[in-house]
Amino acid sequence: MRSDRVLYLLGSAAPPVFDVRPVIGQAQAAGWDVCLGLTSTAADWLAGDLAELEELTGHPIRHRHRTPEEADPWPPATVALIAPATFNTINSWALGLTSEWVVAFASEAVGRGLPLVMMPCVNTGLTGHPQFDRSIGTLRGAGVRVLLGEGAFVPDAPKQSDRTTYPWSAALAAVAEAAGW
Repeated sequence: MRSDRVLYLLGSAAPPVFDVRPVIGQAQAAGWDVCLGLTSTAADWLAGDLAELEELTGHPIRHRHRTPEEADPWPPATVALIAPATFNTINSWALGLTSEWVVAFASEAVGRGLPLVMMPCVNTGLTGHPQFDRSIGTLRGAGVRVLLGEGAFVPDAPKQSDRTTYPWSAALAAVAEAAGW
């Protein structure tokens, strides 16, 4: 893969994370070198697939903070896509609470000016919580492209979501646009 087109795909523990394999393939077909990072719970959910995903991407799957002595195993990112992003990931990121590696990376990337695209995966019960709108506003104010609403992710009622309708194609299109391609 081209080292000038590096996509960090960072996923949280929401049902669409189970569909990450074809998304990686689509991104690679578009010319991206994909590095996959997961929250610790998402890594647990995909534990049986991690070796195959590493083989697919050609990079180790990251889901924990590395020690200061460990070298960064990934090439520098061109752009990062945080998807699916759960209520917890979104709020932690907006508040700067970095106990999860994915959130820590995304938080630092804001300060470094890396193009960031985020697509939630939350239900209407969670979007009704007052912190959700504050967090979305904070992230948008920090320059994160948030894919929420018509043409992107539209929340369903609790227990009514269908992971097969998660708009991965909209996310990949936004990534290409954010990177200037």
